[in-house]
Amino acid sequence: MSEAKWYVVHTYSGYENKVKANIDKTIENRHLEEQILEVRVPMQDVVEIKNGVSKASQKKMFPGYVLIHMLMNDDTWYVVRNTRGVTGFVGPGSKPVPLSDAEMAPLGIKREDIKVDFEEGDAVKVISGAWADTVGIVQSINVQKQSVRINVELFGRETPVDIDFAEVKKI
Repeated sequence: MSEAKWYVVHTYSGYENKVKANIDKTIENRHLEEQILEVRVPMQDVVEIKNGVSKASQKKMFPGYVLIHMLMNDDTWYVVRNTRGVTGFVGPGSKPVPLSDAEMAPLGIKREDIKVDFEEGDAVKVISGAWADTVGIVQSINVQKQSVRINVELFGRETPVDIDFAEVKKI
């Protein structure tokens, strides 16, 4: 299997978040979670001064562009390319060109691979995030996304939840 890479998609200006939401919804509907791993609109913290008052806010780093971490194949290319608001991939002609590690480094997106000491069926405890102090049984491990799916009890029912490796520990 080929490795997932980061690609840049050009969108109509101002539609970046809408494109992200549309792609996320399509991923869910078509069960492409294993092929399209992440969609991002890179933001940066900015301090604006108006009338002598400084105010912190976030601005898009690249207006008109969305970053997508995905396995490039005909299905994923078609899904992304035909999303409302997308004008195309960045690259010569219709051939998308993945970003290199050197191009990704300044964006702070590069995540190191985390080695885990648990496997399917093991009990783990969530140590941070929304599910902190929750204990669950590992249902599946996704090394590519660096996440683990555990079942947690929610309103008296077992519910599957995906959590990053860094947020869980084996008990």
